[in-house]
This record gives sequence, structure tokens and C-alpha cells, in this order.
Amino acid sequence: MGAHHDDHHDAADPRGRALRLGIGGPVGSGKTALVAALCRSLGPSLRLGVVTNDIYTTEDADFLRRAGVIDPERILAVQTGCCPHTAIRDDIAANLDAVETLEERFGELDLVIVESGGDNLTATFSRGLADRQIFVLDVSGGDKVPRKGGPGVTTADLLVVNKTDLAPLVGADLTVMSRDAAAVRDGRPVLFTSIREDKGAHSVAEWVSGIVGAWRHQRDQKHAHTHTHDHDHDHDHDPDHDPDHAAPTVTP
Repeated sequence: MGAHHDDHHDAADPRGRALRLGIGGPVGSGKTALVAALCRSLGPSLRLGVVTNDIYTTEDADFLRRAGVIDPERILAVQTGCCPHTAIRDDIAANLDAVETLEERFGELDLVIVESGGDNLTATFSRGLADRQIFVLDVSGGDKVPRKGGPGVTTADLLVVNKTDLAPLVGADLTVMSRDAAAVRDGRPVLFTSIREDKGAHSVAEWVSGIVGAWRHQRDQKHAHTHTHDHDHDHDHDPDHDPDHAAPTVTP
């Protein structure tokens, strides 16, 4: 999915399942805060599940449970025991198991958010795990970070620049960050936010709501097409209508 990394996993079949949204970014950029904000904004209208990744702890999952933004049973923690990008791109089995556990536990879901552990600018999700990806930066690294690029910054479906309230304190120019992000992202969207000031990250939640709506429409269309095809197939092979497939007779 990202440059310099071959993704050997096939994209998962979207029929009958939730959209899987990967959220990645460096340590401390606000990934868990964003997950909490999305749960606050989208929880009332969407059936959600959350999977967090930490190397050795369950700290991010514990934070979300304490925050009370979603039913604690809908949050599962993966302890990767390795570099965060390995579990979201190279060996995704543990994360897929967690997603499937949520789907088995709660039935049909609309959205499963998979939060990566903190990683560098090259972190991307395998297409076999995440259908869409958000990459989160924050302004504390300085306004030079977006122009450094890296697959996470350049190829994510949405780039979020967080902690804009800190820009004056760290000397970061948001205009420069916006210009440079636009230059490396080839038209892909960029949103600036301060989750500290906007607990619901409403601009990001609106973007996510849009892609979930499009996904559900696609899923419903595929389901309807499959149902129609199966119905036509059954009709074509109905023994009452097809002399080549007549019901067997019994000879005394």
C-alpha cells in the first residue's frame, strides 16, 4: 500500500461486513484521542467496534474504556510484541482475529476502527486489514513534517494535523503545513483540528461518516446483486420449470 513496501495480502471481500478504518501516526500525535472523538460523534448513529495496538500493554484500549466513549466490550486490544507496522502491514493475523471476534460478538457492524501503535512516517496499513486509512500528525514536530513526506503522509486517504492549538507555542506555521501537505498528497484531503478543543473531532467525523455511507451503499448493492443472482439461478434450475432437471421418478 505504501511506497517501498510490498503488500502481499489481498483486499478483503467487502460483502456483508463493516468498513475497516486504520488510524496510524507517530507516537503522541493523538491517535487514541481521535478514536475517542470518533466514538463520541459516531457512536449514536453507527454500530462500532475498536481494535487497538500496543507493543506490550493494553494502555490505549484501557484509556478508551475509562473514557466511556463506547461499550467496553466493543474494544479489543492487540499486544503486538513487535514494531507496530509489522502488525498492521506484514503479519496482520492478530488484528484480523480481533476484528472477526467483534463481528462474531456483536453481529453486523458499520465501522471497525483499527488503531496502530505509534510509528514513523512510513507506517501504512495492509489492504487486507484496512479499507481506508487516516494518518495523524501533530504540530509539535514543527511545520516541516508534512513536506518530509513518507507513505503514511502521502498515501493515507485522509491526513489529520492535530493539536493546532499548540502552533503558536511551538512556532509552527499552519499555512506552511497546509501548503506543504497539499503539495505531497496529490489532491487527497487534509484536515486540521485540535481534539483538545473539539472533543468530537467533528470535521474528521463528518469525513468518516461519508465514507461509511458510501461503503454501506456499495455493500447493499453487492448484497442485492448476489440475492438476485441466486434467485435467478434457483429459478433456472427449478425442476418444475426445467425438463432437463425433472424430479426423479420411482419405478415399482
